[in-house]
Amino acid sequence: MSFTIYNTLSKQKELFKPIEEGKVKLYLCGPTVYGLLHIGNFRGPIFFNFARNWMEHIGYDVTFVYNYTDVDDKIINKAIDEGVEASEVSERYIAAFQEDYKRLGLRPHDHNPKVTEYMDEIVEYVQKLISEKKAYEVDGEVFYDIDSYNTYGQLSGMKLDELNAGQRVEVDERKKNPGDFVLWKPAKEGEPSWSSPWGEGRPGWHIECSAMIKSILGNSIDIHGGGIDLIFPHHENERAQGEGCTGCKYVNYWMHNNFINMKGEKMSKSLGNIIPARTFMDEYHPEVFKFLVLSSHYRSVLNVSDDKIEQTFSGLVRVYRALKVANDIVSNFETNDSAKVNKKFAESLKSLDKKIEKSVNDDFGTGELIASIYEAVRAFNTLGLEKKKKDVNSVPTANAFKEWVHKYGKLTALFDEDPAKVLSEINTILLKKKNIEASFVEELLAKRSQAREDKDWESADKVRDELHALGIDFQDTANGVEWSVKV
Repeated sequence: MSFTIYNTLSKQKELFKPIEEGKVKLYLCGPTVYGLLHIGNFRGPIFFNFARNWMEHIGYDVTFVYNYTDVDDKIINKAIDEGVEASEVSERYIAAFQEDYKRLGLRPHDHNPKVTEYMDEIVEYVQKLISEKKAYEVDGEVFYDIDSYNTYGQLSGMKLDELNAGQRVEVDERKKNPGDFVLWKPAKEGEPSWSSPWGEGRPGWHIECSAMIKSILGNSIDIHGGGIDLIFPHHENERAQGEGCTGCKYVNYWMHNNFINMKGEKMSKSLGNIIPARTFMDEYHPEVFKFLVLSSHYRSVLNVSDDKIEQTFSGLVRVYRALKVANDIVSNFETNDSAKVNKKFAESLKSLDKKIEKSVNDDFGTGELIASIYEAVRAFNTLGLEKKKKDVNSVPTANAFKEWVHKYGKLTALFDEDPAKVLSEINTILLKKKNIEASFVEELLAKRSQAREDKDWESADKVRDELHALGIDFQDTANGVEWSVKV
């Protein structure tokens, strides 16, 4: 059950040691729900879904918490623009997120707390920080005193003097230190608010996660995840609050996934290259999105380009075609009780298991996992079992391949759909990109079949060349002509 994690706090890989033997408490920062989440927002949910699954795979009992920030300036401003309650906005986009998450086939989290459900706990948390002289109140506003926490800046690598020198906004003279951050703020007219000892108001952003973690998981947790953009100030401030409140180590391992860039550029509104996750899934496919994310190490920048998407389509098709062949063999070939899995192939799968285990246990190296799946597909295809109908060992071998792929598919949330269905969906997507109607392809194939039946080989070859020029691959099988878009 041993594996290593790159800890953002220590800036190095560390051997994972749980707080409680055999158990993992995992918290991942969730979205502020004021709009549709873009593909970069989903890198964390996709990767940490795999990380949770892997830790369970090697024997840990994982409790996974993923929150919703459902009170925030952006939510309030959108509600004002629309003339509705802030809760209507937040609930709409929580539902949208859950729809996209389900479409990706990711496992539900153990807890999905909303900030508005934890106001009593947040107020209590702030009170404790004040009593511990880690926070102070001015005019109904409560600030965290960063000078009270002598390792502030350690997570992000920032120093207090650099933080103070880098203040761009007008300094709030009420603060003891310009870097002190808000724990509780007075409500403005018309905004959602809650009662507190300091008056009607609402929490600052950073206190929310700390309070929910303490309420659900306790004073200390094993792993806290999030995007690299959250290291400062969010996670830096969380750490200060958490340890200031309880006196315990807040998080043992901090994990941060990197950005997704579009064609070499960071996604931004000014560039107009922010793509909502559901738009990406509509244009391509949910499997393509997950495959893209897991093909790169979570700490590296993932650059999404046309070439990368094309490569992903190609890889995905390769795997699903092999699974379709395996399904056909299992469904149509005969076997008997004495049949066995091809020995050399079985040994290959065991060898790949070891490669995957070594790579994933080294800070979740998913790239090697994907590469190993390709190797298994190559080894299976090399056997040519679809041409060995009389070999009774074909069925158990095909079954072994299917079970092996599905084992890792369950961990990655990939390869769990009907191969024929996925391949058909991918064909439709690729045809649309080429601006070709499926009916036109069928017409050409029928024309070729008629020419062959008429022994008009010249015409048949002409249609064949036309199909290939369109990027259509096809082959004659016992069940008729099978075709696909070349990727």
